[in-house]
Amino acid sequence: MKQQPIIGGIQQIGIGNPNTYELWAWYRKAFFVDIPIFDEAATAELMVPYTGGEPRKRHAVLAMSMQGGGGLEIWQYTERTPEPISFEGAIGDLGIYVLKIKSKDVRRTYKHLQTIKVNTVSEPGLDPNGSLHFYCLDPYDNLVEVVHANEWYTNTKATTGGVYGCTIGVSNMDRSIQFYRDILGYDQIIYDVSGNQEDYAALFGGNETYRRVLIGHSKPRRGPFSQWIGGSHLELVQSLSRNPKKLFENRFWGDIGYIHLCYDIQGMAVMKALCKAHGHPFTVDSADSFDMGDAAGHFSYIEDPDGTLIEFVEAHKIPILKKLGWYLDLRKRETAKPLAKWMLRALNLNRKKD
Repeated sequence: MKQQPIIGGIQQIGIGNPNTYELWAWYRKAFFVDIPIFDEAATAELMVPYTGGEPRKRHAVLAMSMQGGGGLEIWQYTERTPEPISFEGAIGDLGIYVLKIKSKDVRRTYKHLQTIKVNTVSEPGLDPNGSLHFYCLDPYDNLVEVVHANEWYTNTKATTGGVYGCTIGVSNMDRSIQFYRDILGYDQIIYDVSGNQEDYAALFGGNETYRRVLIGHSKPRRGPFSQWIGGSHLELVQSLSRNPKKLFENRFWGDIGYIHLCYDIQGMAVMKALCKAHGHPFTVDSADSFDMGDAAGHFSYIEDPDGTLIEFVEAHKIPILKKLGWYLDLRKRETAKPLAKWMLRALNLNRKKD
């Protein structure tokens, strides 16, 4: 059996926006994503294939929830005004259309968001698997879905954790299922339904016909952050009644919207070989340890069959307690073993308080 990379789960989903601190403040208030991993301004030297052929200066914050789930990389150009989508995107358009946030009590989360005047697009209802969920909008009209989850790293008063997955528009469902299974290990089909979708009724384009497939992974994720990040679901959606548009057509990575889906991994060389063998070679590769100020690692990108950007990050250094200069060098430990809970809980001392 060929060697496989270690996939620790969804590290983060990138959100392009015009004001990083304001948007992070909103996600803290709405979903308590308040643990900063890095807060850094730099030039995106290697992303020129997706930034108009030249390096672009940017400011980014990576924030997570101590209750578990993936993080948010809230990303802003600093010398260029990010462009919004030029048309009204609809469910099924190609790319990441919906961010999934995990909740232990969907109805309580809904009440909390109503209290702070969040634009809730729909009321709590059932998805095709019979689980409660609802949709809302962030300040830049990015669609967020709150979904029920049972897997939690810590237990606080907040009803939500971090990222539980996302919804991705695809043009060929069977081809996309194969891609996410063979490269990212999503080997479970939780539901596969076609036709009109009752719970899409409140979304733009929601009255059209779709094939939607929710996929998960049968094997638990492994690696240093795997217990904190936890499992995830991806919902793949194919329009059956129209030709979908690309959400980032004629725009740059980093413009307004969900810009990439990022996985924490160990074994970048093995992942590179795996992606190439399946016809999706790296389009960007930092080739060594990049420095994000508070964190460092090795990153790369591939495209899914419709051009949606998938990032891989092999973390080398993270800040545990910045005030005391405590940084963890992950290259000096067993790669598949989860980090001790007490160690990650120390990140609470870096928590951004409002």
